Amino acid sequence: MPEERPFRTDPSRCIQCDHANRSGRRFCAQCGAPLPSPCSSCGFANAPGEKFCGGCGDALTTSTSGVALSASPRSYTPRHLAEKILTTATALAGERKQVTVHFVDISSFTSLSEQLDPEDVHATMTRTFELLLDAVHRYEGTVNQFLGDGIMALFDAPIAHEDHAQRAVYAALAIRDALDSFQAELELSRGIRF
Repeated sequence: MPEERPFRTDPSRCIQCDHANRSGRRFCAQCGAPLPSPCSSCGFANAPGEKFCGGCGDALTTSTSGVALSASPRSYTPRHLAEKILTTATALAGERKQVTVHFVDISSFTSLSEQLDPEDVHATMTRTFELLLDAVHRYEGTVNQFLGDGIMALFDAPIAHEDHAQRAVYAALAIRDALDSFQAELELSRGIRF
């Protein structure tokens, strides 16, 4: 069995394009991807969005740029939902049933991205995705796909709920409330409206 190589130990090296960035950057100067974050305990370079250090196993503190959107669903699905999914036989085997599909899209994203620095756009959208994920997961929906400036979530798949449509509506209301608060914060602190 081949030896598993650890994740990069150089936090300034980009995961996406392998560009060597200067120390202290949070995003790659070449492609804009979030850079690995070193563990405060052991210094191991962990990928953005990871919750536990790959070098020592300590819990990592998350920042507003913590969601790795290109990562597998396992990295952004809360542990309790992942366990429910893995212990539900039909979730793994598949079945034919009605589900509620929930789309969220950020309006005026293009004009926002034209007004702001790419790092600000990335940080704003990362925080937005964190809010979207929190609301969907709170009602036991699963994010099926990231769609550039939005998401597609499923309710009643893979975790079955008789009230899946109602859960999707509750998630939509929670998203609206969370984004309204975030919008007010952005407008107050930076004059950003989206």
